[in-house]
Amino acid sequence: MSQVRSAYRSLARLRAPLFVRNIGPWRNFSAKVPRPCIVHKRGSDILHDPWFNKETAFSVTERDRLGLRGLLPPRIISFQQQCDRFMVSFRSLEHNTRDGSADLTALAKWRILNRLHDRNETLYYKVLIDHIEEFAPIIYTPTVGLVCQNYGGLFRRPRGMYFSARDKGEMMSMIYNWPSEQVDMIVVTDGSRILGLGDLGVQGVAIPIGKLDMYVAAAGINPQRILPVMIDVGTNNVKLLNNSLYLGLRQPRLEGDEYLSVLDEFMEAIFTRWPKVIVQFEDFQTKWAFKLLQRYRKSFRMFNDDVQGTAGVALAGLLGAVRAQGRPITDFVKQKIVVVGAGSAGIGVLNTAVQAMSRMLGSNSSSSANCQFWLLDKSGLITHARKDLDPEAAPFARGFGPGEIEGLHEGASLVEVVKKVKPHVLLGLSGVGGIFSQEVLEAMRDSESPRPAIFAMSNPTENAECTAADAFKYAGENIVFASGSPFQDVDLGNGKIGHSNQGNNMYLFPGIGLGTFLSGAHIVSDRMLQAAAECLAEYMTDAEIQRGLIFPSISSIRNITKRVAAAVVRAAVAEDLADGYRETGTKELRQMSMEETVKYVGDNMWFPEYSPLVLEK
Repeated sequence: MSQVRSAYRSLARLRAPLFVRNIGPWRNFSAKVPRPCIVHKRGSDILHDPWFNKETAFSVTERDRLGLRGLLPPRIISFQQQCDRFMVSFRSLEHNTRDGSADLTALAKWRILNRLHDRNETLYYKVLIDHIEEFAPIIYTPTVGLVCQNYGGLFRRPRGMYFSARDKGEMMSMIYNWPSEQVDMIVVTDGSRILGLGDLGVQGVAIPIGKLDMYVAAAGINPQRILPVMIDVGTNNVKLLNNSLYLGLRQPRLEGDEYLSVLDEFMEAIFTRWPKVIVQFEDFQTKWAFKLLQRYRKSFRMFNDDVQGTAGVALAGLLGAVRAQGRPITDFVKQKIVVVGAGSAGIGVLNTAVQAMSRMLGSNSSSSANCQFWLLDKSGLITHARKDLDPEAAPFARGFGPGEIEGLHEGASLVEVVKKVKPHVLLGLSGVGGIFSQEVLEAMRDSESPRPAIFAMSNPTENAECTAADAFKYAGENIVFASGSPFQDVDLGNGKIGHSNQGNNMYLFPGIGLGTFLSGAHIVSDRMLQAAAECLAEYMTDAEIQRGLIFPSISSIRNITKRVAAAVVRAAVAEDLADGYRETGTKELRQMSMEETVKYVGDNMWFPEYSPLVLEK
């Protein structure tokens, strides 16, 4: 295999096109004087290239040397003026669609952003970063779920790469069809479990696209070095197979060794061309999510956001809930937690929480920590009496040991479990909208916690276990509430506000990816992931926590990502996993304080600006 990799790397040097070359030595993209870029195209070819197109911002000298005179209106406007002009158009769209259906309005907003993305990437990311709180729900959850459901009709131009079952044996050469010489970040899905919407096949490609937009906006990953990937092994969604607009393979999903062989070939191909790339797995069905994570995580720089990212965000929320009770973080080991949903996200949260509890208990044994959790799936409470017990769920099955509660049997309903356990936290990752019913929420009033926490973490919005309004109405005004998709804060009257926290993976995965990249870590370790979660948990002040705010505002996402990435870098260095990045080696990283590491991360974040273009004849 090493000889094959060497041969293909030689091929890469011969075949990879050079689309842009920066003049002079490397320096930060955010420097005050942008570096010129050498390009190999002119005239209308420049205007049709979304990476180089500046539209009406081309200077007079650029118009002359690039053959653009007469191809653009004569007025030259600034980058900021272009941004303002787009926002005028966006506000007009909002006004004109204000009385339409919510779904159609959301898709219309996605379309106008997507059209900007198609013609001018630099301006697109400028708009996105400057208005991230407003646009994150459009390019990411919850609107991305609608986009996936309607992707066959929305598709206009390809973005990313598609590897299908029919490409078996060809992927090692296919990977060189991608024009970028260097790729730093890949997000890949097989479309088998998109959010809480199930198997959407090739239409799930909108998820990697949206995730990578968040990598650019939040983590400052250079958008020329990202790659969304769809692995199309078929779909078991009969409705899609019968849909004339469906763009994927019309065949049932591959299973077993056939499926694994496709994924293995894909991983070999991308790491042969880009040995230092980081791969984030996204929205794989549970049975493959864990298997693929264990198969690749010790050999490649990869992680699974559903298993590990969701777990980290949930852990940060759980630790925040302990703080909201006025207790020290170490009291987390005493919390009783009911988890609804035994899929990859739910099991990932449990594993991460148990690891955290075990560290606090000062023990390598997880048995004591496991006793703090009650896990339910569609069949109710999971116990050791369950037939065909899922091996991943088995460590959390009830039935013996300390902490058992009389009267709780195999398959007990959620209401029964909440009434008998009286949990400190009710956490939903079920994908079943409204499963936290009025009766369930009212039962949380009897929680043993003075300030119980209710986390409705499933996406998109219609799959949330409950709304913020219902949680505060039925469970009481003193709860702590968080959800995966955004909800409005709740007016409780008398000047009181029930804060709706958005506990979304976007607070962690950009920092995990960026920190891994800038540390040069060989793998993404559990300690790196835990450091990310703990950093997020510590981000909020005590005053904010007491007000019920356990997650920060999306508007501060870049600052959050800097600190999370710095925590990941420091964890990688502490574990001797780091090789450094560019001229910053392991020795320099080891000598940095936390604040110096934060500055190091910030200095290496890309920010959108127009570079002067120079034609190489």
